[in-house]
Amino acid sequence: MDAEAQHTERDRSSHPVVSEEISDTQGAEGRSRFALVARAADWLPGGRITLTVLFCLFSLLLLTRFVIQPFEIPSGSMEPGLRIGDRVLVNKLAYRFGAEPRRGDVVVFDGTGYFGDADYIKRVVGVGGDHVVCCDRQGRIEVNGRSVDESTFLYPGNEPSEVRFDVVVPDGTLFVLGDHRGDSSDSRDHLGSPGGGMIPVDDVIGRADWVAWPLGHWTGLERADGYARVPDAAGSPPRSSLSGTSGQKAVDGVHG
Repeated sequence: MDAEAQHTERDRSSHPVVSEEISDTQGAEGRSRFALVARAADWLPGGRITLTVLFCLFSLLLLTRFVIQPFEIPSGSMEPGLRIGDRVLVNKLAYRFGAEPRRGDVVVFDGTGYFGDADYIKRVVGVGGDHVVCCDRQGRIEVNGRSVDESTFLYPGNEPSEVRFDVVVPDGTLFVLGDHRGDSSDSRDHLGSPGGGMIPVDDVIGRADWVAWPLGHWTGLERADGYARVPDAAGSPPRSSLSGTSGQKAVDGVHG
């Protein structure tokens, strides 16, 4: 009995010692980190204020590099929704976890080798496998046999397209158009170029989700409803293309 009692007492007394050692270690680590921050603040001109500013700038750099990036609209190719001088915030994570651009999305992409050495902003009209035709009997763009009502975002007075085309979008690429069809250099103007006017999905920087500036024009950008009713491509109709030109267009790359 005495041996068992003594053994129990030794077990009980050992736990607080371990707990105190762990607590002392964590406290030392915390004090070490605090001392490091304090020394950095003492070393920098301006002390803690400068350190805080540098931390905020570093966080902003990470944010714009991997999450959200602002772009300035330099032309009227996406009017009336996006005007010259507007600054849009592009969601760079929108297509990074298995999701892909959808018809009706407004995307920013690198046009190097396809449109020009710049970043561009356009609306996705067709995705891989889609059969895109202009135009149906009512003058509307047709995707996979379904006519698309673009009246909610198309520039007033513009036709869906003055350039006639009949294309099948290759897998892994996008067919894109500007909302201001009379003042947009887009997939229609590059049908006969390398790549056939299609943009590789891998070159998409992200989806434009918000107009952030000017403040009076702050708004969210949503997927166009007209494309939500387009069915997925059921097959691959014979591919052909009727390319043309609608005249000289303004340079419409976006500035990051």
